[in-house]
Amino acid sequence: MYKIIGGDRKEYGPITADDLRRWIAEGRLSGQSLVQAEGSGEWRPLSAFPEFTEALRAQAGQAPLAGATPPPGSTAAWSAEILARQPELQIGRCLGQSWNLLTANLGLLFGATFLVWLITFGCQFIPLIGGIVNWLIHGVLYGGLYLIFLNRIRGRAASIGEVFAGFTFGFVQLMLAGFLTKLLTMIGLGCCLVLPGLYLFVAWLFSVPLVADKRLEFWSAMELSRKVVTRVWFEALGLVLLAFLPVILTYIFVQIRISWAAYPVIQDLMTSGPSDFKHLWEVMTQLARISVPLTLLFKFVLLLNLPFALGALMYAYEGLFGTRTAPTA
Repeated sequence: MYKIIGGDRKEYGPITADDLRRWIAEGRLSGQSLVQAEGSGEWRPLSAFPEFTEALRAQAGQAPLAGATPPPGSTAAWSAEILARQPELQIGRCLGQSWNLLTANLGLLFGATFLVWLITFGCQFIPLIGGIVNWLIHGVLYGGLYLIFLNRIRGRAASIGEVFAGFTFGFVQLMLAGFLTKLLTMIGLGCCLVLPGLYLFVAWLFSVPLVADKRLEFWSAMELSRKVVTRVWFEALGLVLLAFLPVILTYIFVQIRISWAAYPVIQDLMTSGPSDFKHLWEVMTQLARISVPLTLLFKFVLLLNLPFALGALMYAYEGLFGTRTAPTA
């Protein structure tokens, strides 16, 4: 029998060797986790126990899921521990760490992001159901993408194929988390409730990561994200604005450019009297010539910006919901 120090710095046990091997396989313990054999009174790194050498070796040879479950103990207890501690979100640190992460893993992170971008962008060309499909798989795809970022942040192996990990676990919960956060936020913004909509958008930033990383049920993830982020809401908003600054500026430019170019066209249509189908078609074609290149520009900038922005968000997530090391003297 053994005792361990969990990710929340609390002591758990006694537990069996089989439990320890299972937690190693799930990525919940590493060779540096502190373990005490029953009766020894000495805390040692898990790697110092020969009986777990094979389990640790197997863990090193695979890409364990990032934080597959909360630290040892119940989900409710872990959530309570997260809510009890003071949240920390350092904008500059998240941005700097994201840049370092991206430069060290450019191929992996850009490739995974490009795959998600390509699928979501391609859905827009599917007649009738493309938009619905995009909304339904948004949380599933981004759940897998977030795990890739988290695995690299935690020093674990990752591959582009893990983008599709959400289709093999927690599919319904990821789908609901992604769909509901987008829907309710859009309802808030679309009903001229800008401030409530903006609040929910920021407060629910980490709903999908919590489902993917900690295997929380969708509503529990949304509530935990909201309660924690609310306490650092302005810092989270600042991080989003700075991380996505190229996308935001491009969006403003595109909207102004389209409006400026479309105004005389629409005005001509409204003042030219009754229009036949041919004239209407010409006007629509002219509007498309204006808007399509600008929309493609926005999508391209989004693709380039996403890896850096998502890295910054995942570092913020680690600071808010991840394991914190004890301060050194």
